Parts: sequence; structure tokens; C-alpha cells
Amino acid sequence: MNIIDGTVASPKGFQATGLHAGLKKNKMDLGIIYSEKPAKAAAVYTTNQVKAAPIYVTKEAMQEPIMQAVVVNSGYANACTGEIGLQHAKQMQKAAADHLGVTADKVAVASTGVIGKIMPIELVEKGIQKIDIEDCEPYHFHEAILTTDTTTKEIVVQAKVNGETVTVAGCAKGSGMIHPNMATMLAFITTDADISQEVLQELLSEKTETTFNQITVDGDTSTNDMVLVLANGMAGNATIEKGTEGYDTFVAMFQLVSETLAQMIAKDGEGATKLIEVQVNGATDELAARMIAKKVVGSMLVKTAMFGEDPNWGRIICAIGYAETKIDPEKVDMWIGSVQVLKSSQPQAFDEEAIKPILEQDKIVIAVDMNLGDAKGAAWGCDLTYKYVEVNALYHT
Repeated sequence: MNIIDGTVASPKGFQATGLHAGLKKNKMDLGIIYSEKPAKAAAVYTTNQVKAAPIYVTKEAMQEPIMQAVVVNSGYANACTGEIGLQHAKQMQKAAADHLGVTADKVAVASTGVIGKIMPIELVEKGIQKIDIEDCEPYHFHEAILTTDTTTKEIVVQAKVNGETVTVAGCAKGSGMIHPNMATMLAFITTDADISQEVLQELLSEKTETTFNQITVDGDTSTNDMVLVLANGMAGNATIEKGTEGYDTFVAMFQLVSETLAQMIAKDGEGATKLIEVQVNGATDELAARMIAKKVVGSMLVKTAMFGEDPNWGRIICAIGYAETKIDPEKVDMWIGSVQVLKSSQPQAFDEEAIKPILEQDKIVIAVDMNLGDAKGAAWGCDLTYKYVEVNALYHT
């Protein structure tokens, strides 16, 4: 398995592009992904009870999980916009379908941006008409989906599956309002693999639990979150089913793409200077391990300590204690980087000068051993900075 340079359009049969439609000032804000052939599709959505209009439109289209295109805008979330918002999402879907020559039920719709503002749909429709899917710049799609992100997020991997070269590519956006089940994040994964739709949906749901659902920036769950996967089968491999040759390889590829995108989102938290990874071992089960890891990485006190480069392990053990899962408060071992700070829940003397370079890095790993079992889990987040407050205090303006 190799990581290669590329875009969401790198798998065979995919095109993608983006442009400036006028929804944002001087930035790309409208994008399309298109598959030459109808693709098997799988999706997961926000768990927020308040859902944006595009979520409802895409869910309806996904009743028959065969998609051929995705149209996305940034700048306007099209959330809490009532009946007019739903109509605009459908207009967006139809405009893309007509332009690409496919039926509307084969087009997924996604939006991201400010909640509660009515989207200027005429700009979206005019923008879609300007898209030339035959002469496109795929990287522009990656840019068009961004909001407060500081960088695009993409990964492309290739491997031999059943004797054929298969490519899995992904791109994502997400910077703030990140606390999935899911986050303010959109992720799009494309592959030319031939895979059963049932297996694809099961795989996405499973990997979402251990990747996208294990990141947190600020504890807020957005109205617009979606991860969508399209598999058009153009690699020519034998259909991937559980228990068949190539299944494990594809699962590893999918895991790498999902986990990498999740970490990129966590690292690019609004105002963030550090990626925080929490590794939990020795838990009673995997769910408990993930819950503990996510509580630690989600703690505002842990986040501010990491920003201040303060080895305050007391905040970490405190977060472990309210993780709402079984622990033995007398058995916890803990490391910050390579320095052990706790053994059997007892403080360990450590050289603060030795730990200082660890806390100065742009990635800090906190490792915890619960000493209760064999299960492990991980979660990712970022530090909480002055810049986060500035970005979100002025977001609406």
C-alpha cells in the first residue's frame, strides 16, 4: 500500500473541480465531484437533531444508494432555513443533475458555512452552469469546501487488490464546531474499487466510529456533517466481499484514509498550534478505551494546558475519572510523550526540562494504561488558544 500525490479525482473515472460562485469574498465556494459511471454509495450523517436541508435531500437520494455526483457549497450552511432552504437544496441538486446529464436522485448535496442565512441560490445555479467537468482542476474542489480551515486536507492511497491497482482517495473540511458523532466536517471518499454496497456501508460505519467520531476540537456537533463514499468499480477488480481475497487490503486502505483525514481535521482546529493524540491501552473493552481517550482530548483544561506547554497531568487523570466507564483509580499509568508521569496512579518524579521539548512539539502524544484488560483506543484533538476565541467571536461578521 502506497500513499501517492493526488486528489479526490485520482481514482479511475472520477472528475472534480471548484470555482468562485460569489458566496464568499474572493474564495472558491462551489464544487462538484462526478463519476463517469454510477457508483455504489455509502454515507453517515450528523447526529445533531437539528439537521441542515442538504442532509435531508441527500438522505432521500440515498434510499437507492447509487450516486454519480456530489455538489457542495461553502459560505452558507443552509441550516435552520425552513422550507425555502429545503427548496434551495433541491434546486442545487437539480441544477447539478441537469448540467451533468444525470438524474437528480443520483446527486448528493452538501453545504457548510453560516447557519440561518438564506443562500443566494441564483449564484449557486449560475456557478454550476460555469463548471466544465471535462476541463477541470480537481484540487479546486478541495479548496471550495473550506470555511475557517487553514489548509486543504487530502490523502490518496493505492494497492493491488485481486491483482488490480485500486485507488482510494479522500478530502475533507473541518476546523471548528468539531465534536462528532459527527463534527462540522464534510469528508468525501472516492474509490475505483468494485465493492459490495452493503460491505461499503458497513465499513464506513465501522471506521467512522474509530476515526471521524474520535476527534474533538470544541465539543460542538454541527448541523451539516456528512461523510460520503463513492465506489465506481472502474479498477476492474473482482467484487470485494467479506472473506474474499483483497478484503483485508481494502479495509487497511480505507482505515488509513479515514484516520489520516480525521487527524488532519483535528490538527487544523480553529487557532490550533498542536495536535493532541491520546492513546488508551489496558481498558476493559474498545468502547471504554475510546470513551476515555475522547474525554481526555476533549477536556478544555487539558487543551489549555497543552497550549501553555504545562505538564499538568492532574487535568488528564481528572478527565479519565469522569469518562463514565469502569476504571480502577489506583491502577492508572500515564506518559506525556516518552516521560512517565504516573505509575499505579502515583506521581512519578520527572525532569521538567526533559519534558519541555515534548510539549513544544506540534504533536503531543498522551499515553494511558488502565491496567484492566487488553482493549485499546485512540482519539485526536487540538489545543485551545486565544485565536480560537477570536475566530469564533467574529465568525458571523
